Amino acid sequence: MRADASAAGAPADPLDPTGAATLEALDAEAPRYNAWLTERVAPWVGRRVLEIGAGIGNMAAFFVDRERLVLAEPDPAYRARLTTRFTGRSNVQVVPLRLPAVDPALAAERLDTIICLNVLEHVAEDRAALEGMRRILGRGARVVILVPALPALYGSLDEALGHVRRYTTRELRGKIADAGFRLMHVEYFNMGGVAGWWLTGRVLRRRIIPRLSLRIYDTLVPLFRLERFLPWRIGQSLIAVGEVAS
Repeated sequence: MRADASAAGAPADPLDPTGAATLEALDAEAPRYNAWLTERVAPWVGRRVLEIGAGIGNMAAFFVDRERLVLAEPDPAYRARLTTRFTGRSNVQVVPLRLPAVDPALAAERLDTIICLNVLEHVAEDRAALEGMRRILGRGARVVILVPALPALYGSLDEALGHVRRYTTRELRGKIADAGFRLMHVEYFNMGGVAGWWLTGRVLRRRIIPRLSLRIYDTLVPLFRLERFLPWRIGQSLIAVGEVAS
């Protein structure tokens, strides 16, 4: 595997300690949630994949069987973790990237999918970030996005994690279309997480998700999966898929 040179000398500590603690907790305490999310987005994911904001590889671990997997991450400490985690995987490359800037050289990868999970809400210029993704994808390629939903839920957890916003379906649809994608799919995800996020971030005003709460939540994921049978729902997050039409 080829990794960027900065990973070798990366600092021991991540740039965002709260975000790092959250990623570590999700990796350790929420395997059912991670598998559920992967299952929901996997039908839209092709063989040559770029994940923007790969973190420590929680989601990337589910896609290492792809023909090509490029993991883009702005934090040097995370890049070092990714390099170690996927060492020996010749199909995996770790690169630096900070939205809305996008390296045009990525277009040479002939990508068919960009995965961008829980990233856009951190970017002030999210529309420009989507336009950058569009520029490196060819016709028929897709972008698969997960963002936090329901602005009324915005609270201390969002602040601590550096969220600029939580999205409405209308806002997300509009920004995807404005960036030059044809919207293929949009849905709420994780109805079961709404109450817990509201309680933790709006009522208790905590700034990190307690690990015990995550473990309890994860045991209930088999129940939460039943949301797919509901004719109408809301959710803690939104999943959206856009396709390059021309």
